Amino acid sequence: MEPFEILDEQFRRYTIPIVWLETLHTGMRWAEGPVYFADLRALIFSDIPNNRMLRWDEETGQVATFRAPSRYSNGNTRDRQGRLVTCEHETRRVTRTEWDGRITVIADQYQGKRLNAPNDVVVRSDETIWFTDPVYGISAEYEGGKAESEIGSCNVYRFDPRDGSLHVVADDFSRPNGIAFSPDEQILYVADSGFWPDPTMPHHIRGFDISPDGRLTDGRVICEVSPGVPDGFRVDVDGNIWTSSGSGVQCIAPNGSLIGRIPVPEKVANVAFGGPKRNRLFICGHTSLYSIFVNTSGAQRP
Repeated sequence: MEPFEILDEQFRRYTIPIVWLETLHTGMRWAEGPVYFADLRALIFSDIPNNRMLRWDEETGQVATFRAPSRYSNGNTRDRQGRLVTCEHETRRVTRTEWDGRITVIADQYQGKRLNAPNDVVVRSDETIWFTDPVYGISAEYEGGKAESEIGSCNVYRFDPRDGSLHVVADDFSRPNGIAFSPDEQILYVADSGFWPDPTMPHHIRGFDISPDGRLTDGRVICEVSPGVPDGFRVDVDGNIWTSSGSGVQCIAPNGSLIGRIPVPEKVANVAFGGPKRNRLFICGHTSLYSIFVNTSGAQRP
């Protein structure tokens, strides 16, 4: 199998002919939420149904348990101080891991009602924390714990640590999922994976302009993702979206065109750029962790 599938010649510049897709670890039930720690040369990621977080060491290639139980953690990122920020299904909250190991709750309710099950999260350079809150984590015991939604909708939120406020910035999604900023942080991208489990619902990525006061405007569909759904994704320094799908990793140009693919032996749940030069794409397939070097680098940095 060729490591890259070029659908548009502009994708060729992002490929490296001599690299290959590497399998780094296997044995997960649903791998998710990869985040790279350059200072540790390690990748932290979630294994949701097994209620654990794992750590892959870049120097040794070994994998060890990072946290268990993990409260059925899903998406992870780092804030601007380099601290781990995590979405937890079981506790229906977003947390931060302090440097001494303490867990700080960032958000677990909105207007007195419990969140559904925060799914994915990103931190802007102004230190605001943006996250999605579908109902996947409360739809079955398998991913956290079956429960009814108290809020009654699946929203995208912005938390402002300066005053502790939590705001709904989008409330018209079926199942908001992956989330990321454009390189200049002027556009917020959010996946809608409502197609799973309802094939009449969306399977696309939307983009929103961000106003100076943090509101989202001019929402539009950037691209449809098929087969499968867009789950987690990341953006590179040129503004391309590298998204999970049912056919591996798809690369979407800023104009919404599908320009290339990285075939993967199984469905992909999430990705993250890492390595010392941020040019290594880590890929969470459902049961295995993969990586491949690409000729670009991730836009977001802690």
